[in-house]
Amino acid sequence: MKRRMNSRKVLHSALVVLLLQGPFGATAQGLNNLWLGGFDSDGPPPFGGVDLDFRNGSMVIITVSRAIGYRRTSANITDASGSLLFSTNGTFVANALGDTMLNGSGLNPGSYVDMYPEGIAMPQGTLILPYPENASTYLLFHMTIHDMVGLYAEQLFLTTIDMTLDGGLGAVVSKNVPILVDSLNTGRLTAVRHANGRDWWVFCHKIDTDMYYRLLVTPTGVSIDGTQSIGAIRHADAGQVCFSPDGSKFAYYWGEAGEDLDIFQFDRCSGQFFDPIYAPISDYDGGIGAAFSPNSRFVYVSSIYDVYQFDTQAADLAASMVQIAHWDSTYSPFPPFATLFDIAQLAQDGKIYISTGNGTDKLHVIHDPDEPGLACNMEQHGIALPRYFSNSLPNHPNYHLGPIDGSVCDSLGITNGLNESMLQEAVQAYPNPSSGAFVLSYPEQPGVGELEVRDLNGRLVQRERIPAWSQVHRVELEGEAAGLYQCRLQWGTRAVSLRVVVQQ
Repeated sequence: MKRRMNSRKVLHSALVVLLLQGPFGATAQGLNNLWLGGFDSDGPPPFGGVDLDFRNGSMVIITVSRAIGYRRTSANITDASGSLLFSTNGTFVANALGDTMLNGSGLNPGSYVDMYPEGIAMPQGTLILPYPENASTYLLFHMTIHDMVGLYAEQLFLTTIDMTLDGGLGAVVSKNVPILVDSLNTGRLTAVRHANGRDWWVFCHKIDTDMYYRLLVTPTGVSIDGTQSIGAIRHADAGQVCFSPDGSKFAYYWGEAGEDLDIFQFDRCSGQFFDPIYAPISDYDGGIGAAFSPNSRFVYVSSIYDVYQFDTQAADLAASMVQIAHWDSTYSPFPPFATLFDIAQLAQDGKIYISTGNGTDKLHVIHDPDEPGLACNMEQHGIALPRYFSNSLPNHPNYHLGPIDGSVCDSLGITNGLNESMLQEAVQAYPNPSSGAFVLSYPEQPGVGELEVRDLNGRLVQRERIPAWSQVHRVELEGEAAGLYQCRLQWGTRAVSLRVVVQQ
């Protein structure tokens, strides 16, 4: 496996990005703000790496040269400031320079990885979590296909990374440790924060059953906390699962007759699912994608030729289904690379991105996923990429979810949010002064917010929605005169204000 062959090119790209994006405030920007995709850089463009960076409030597309490529199996994590720590494609772990991390080769031993040494194609086959109360240590959950006939995994592995080693580039300190041995549905690895705000619940599914394994991650390690049988019987599939951003709901979708969409409520304290609802979808079998809106109300499923929205607050979930897109017969860059609908992921900018199911140079985007029906503003192949992208949307849980205040599990004294004075101090604008284009930085909030910008006369210049769980928002005061403007951000009854200077 290649190691650091592209270090200078990658480091140069990273420095250029930092210079272009400017300074960042004290507010945390990271953990899931950076999405890595594309193939490795052995071939000429349009092969190569492409990163989607959300640190400035909107997507910035960056091309990079690196020795790791990604297919459906993709996970990465940044530090609190948004700088990349490491990533994986299911066959090896790469450091921030894009080359093999120290002792990072040889993930998922077996014939399947031997067939695909440059990255495996298993949706949600890897999952990265910070180790509770171990600031520099990270846990990587991963699996492979052990049975090539039945298409299932026989083990769930745990690999541990220590970022203090190798001069801060990190090293794998334990690898491929079996923590669960059973016949498991490949992929579908997902996690949600425990109600205490510190620990994690991790889930995977036993094949040909309705049984979920529940694992608990605490400062003392990873343990199997139990199992639960609920929902549809799931056979070998390539579907997708996700928790809502607030951790109260769980969705499992695979477009096969008799399986389709399951929605459960979830108790973050006990780790138990409850109130299952099943929604059949009668269309082309084999759909794969699922993602919740930022406000946790709507769930979107992508079913190869179609995309649907469901309202989890509706009295009849199945009847709430709205078809928001049907494939418009576009190929990119040319046939047979159809821009169909595949895995989905909610981003920090409050939008949902959907891959195309092929190695195309496009992504689909749902611009306003908190809105009902067609008002969600689904745009097919709306994101043009400079490199081929092979369904490599990363598998990210909501790293910012805090405790459930007042619950029986809220016993660690972890603060869920900031008081008014702390919130006011944390909100920043950069650059300030500016030419009228600047970024607001603020602590993540679980609810949707609103931004109002007024001039010194009190005239409303701009009003915009602030997505739940976002941390940055880009503002552009086009055509406005030079002067002083007041920005007011409000989440429910909580509001903060700051002034920005516009210079011509």
